[in-house]
Amino acid sequence: MIIPVRCFSCGKPVGHLWESYKERIAAGEETKAVLDDLGLERYCCRSVLLGHVDLADTSAGFKKH
Repeated sequence: MIIPVRCFSCGKPVGHLWESYKERIAAGEETKAVLDDLGLERYCCRSVLLGHVDLADTSAGFKKH
């Protein structure tokens, strides 16, 4: 699944924040601090990043018959 470009509830653009969010979380930063620093204040926008599961690499391994 690809990260949504905009928040489903309020429409704020959030897709461009995914890569920096993923890198900073992998580096060991606290989730709340990263979301605050990225400017995501609304809980609806935070839930887009927190609830996203990156399955693009997994699904790319399957072929259609």
